[in-house]
Amino acid sequence: MKRSGHCLCGSVRFAFKGEENWSGYCHCDSCRRATASPITAFIGVPNGHWRWTGALPATFASSPGVTRSFCPICGSQVSYQTDALPDEIHFYAALLDDPETYQPEVHFHWDEHLKWLEIEDDLEKRTPSSS
Repeated sequence: MKRSGHCLCGSVRFAFKGEENWSGYCHCDSCRRATASPITAFIGVPNGHWRWTGALPATFASSPGVTRSFCPICGSQVSYQTDALPDEIHFYAALLDDPETYQPEVHFHWDEHLKWLEIEDDLEKRTPSSS
């Protein structure tokens, strides 16, 4: 399967081919602040199976071992990389050209989820100790 996506202004673009490692929602404080949203959705893609197809993103080291990529023009968050998972990149699912096909599998950092956001699904809800 080949998929692609882009930032708000369309400058930063990415594409990947093959199976994704995983797909899920993140509830951690860091991701919430980076995206200014109560939850974000990611796709883990193996390195070697993706590429930038437009302008290269700017990067920000948001914490030790974590790099967040964003469009230097419109500011859209584009990807997340961590030394803890060095063989993959995490793309924001909302940026996909076909976001309706996204199928989340799990909630990450459930212990940090905002109580006022009611989520009623049957997905596994992981905390760091259960990941």
